[in-house]
Amino acid sequence: MHTLAEPIKYAAQMAAAKTAVIDGCMSLSYAELHRRCRLLAGSLTALGLNKGDRVAILAGNGHRYIETYVAVPAAGFVVVPLNTRHAEAELKYALEDSASRVLLVDRDPGALADCVDHVVMIPDAYEELLANAAEQNLGTGVSENDLAGLFYTGGTTGKSKGVMLSHRNLIANTYHFLAGVPQKESDVVLVMAPMFHAAGSNGVLANIWTLGTQVTLAAFDPAVALDLIASHGITETLGVPTMLAAIAEEQHARPRRTDTLRMIAHGGSPIATEVLRRTHSAFPSAELVEVYGATELSPLCTILNNEQQLIDSPIARSCGRPAVGCEIRILDPDGNEVDRGEIGEVVVRGPNVMLGYWNKQEQTQAVLKEGAYWTGDLAYMDADGYVFLVDRSKDMIVSGGENVYCTEVEEILYQHPAVLEAAVFGVPDDKWGESVWAVIVAREGNNIDGQQIIEFCRERIATYKVPKGVDIQQEPLPKSGPGKVLKRELRAPFWEGKERAVN
Repeated sequence: MHTLAEPIKYAAQMAAAKTAVIDGCMSLSYAELHRRCRLLAGSLTALGLNKGDRVAILAGNGHRYIETYVAVPAAGFVVVPLNTRHAEAELKYALEDSASRVLLVDRDPGALADCVDHVVMIPDAYEELLANAAEQNLGTGVSENDLAGLFYTGGTTGKSKGVMLSHRNLIANTYHFLAGVPQKESDVVLVMAPMFHAAGSNGVLANIWTLGTQVTLAAFDPAVALDLIASHGITETLGVPTMLAAIAEEQHARPRRTDTLRMIAHGGSPIATEVLRRTHSAFPSAELVEVYGATELSPLCTILNNEQQLIDSPIARSCGRPAVGCEIRILDPDGNEVDRGEIGEVVVRGPNVMLGYWNKQEQTQAVLKEGAYWTGDLAYMDADGYVFLVDRSKDMIVSGGENVYCTEVEEILYQHPAVLEAAVFGVPDDKWGESVWAVIVAREGNNIDGQQIIEFCRERIATYKVPKGVDIQQEPLPKSGPGKVLKRELRAPFWEGKERAVN
């Protein structure tokens, strides 16, 4: 197995003059990209960083993000991609929890600057840093089992968790992706999913290793995405279902030439059949591919190819078969495999399974058992090995491809002085897949409305975690004998008539 140094060194050796990255007006060859990665490595060493030190990045997509994603781990450091949609308090927690020493940032860092030793502003200070650095070889003293990245995801206890992914994890999942979705040297890939997600950065390594070209989109905009597809002859891209819906609508309304597109992948949440249909009619030349997984899986574990041929088939409701190199079993709570067609928990084993959660041994032990990752997703597998998601055993919502842990939102709600009881759950949403919904029991004598609660949340957590709706009631929340809130009773009216409880 290799480290993250190998793909870029291979590409620089095999195709030095070929265009590696196009970022607006900036175009870099593989030789230039390799050199800039070595300069970034040298500059971080000059700042006094040691092997294993954490380097965080808070920025939109761009060539500097690709450089950071490759060079930081390849130099023996650990990259910490931060979610640009998170609130300041959430970002501060990730920086402090990871003990990041450097923050690379393309916006005013505000109070985040106090959490690190060095703030490097993108682009000016970043470029100055590289201009004064000495090149450092990549991969020296780095092994496949070293920690490569910390990817922060929501926490079931209200605190975000740093998912520890090793070089072996990320490289293995690159192999898994390439086995299911082969890429060619002639490919031009549009990077429109945010690179702070493992899904956004997964294709980066695959594209470098296969000597393709990447075109970065700083922040998603369907019109700009289509302009880039037309002007650069984009052949592949990956996004969440809401992105596919948006580019399909834009293409239907204001068509561009997109016949170069041969593959559109999507993941992050289940996709509606109508979105598939609209996307196929907008981009008839493209194979539609669904990928399913979790950050803890680096992040892919199933692939469903040629969805456009399956739209009217029951298989279109599945998330595909296990990727080559991933073992998936559907287990009952005791660890026994259930019969085909029966519902159990999706459990994944393979070289892509995370090392664990950073400084959270108890939460790691809850999901990693004998080297396998218990996803918290409930599903069944049919006779042909296709996996069909039906619900989540974790208290989690997936909205627009972002994970929202209900306890995170509930923890904020309970900080409001008028809230006596709170329950948060997911409801179907045509655009985002699922939306966050809250039911509140107010303290006696308090006259609050849902909009006040929403504004209270908006000041404290990322916008996508803020409840879309709040129901306020006087009677206590429904509870089981031991006193656990029965969220299924609260969710049931919203999901009535649905064939599954995930959307």
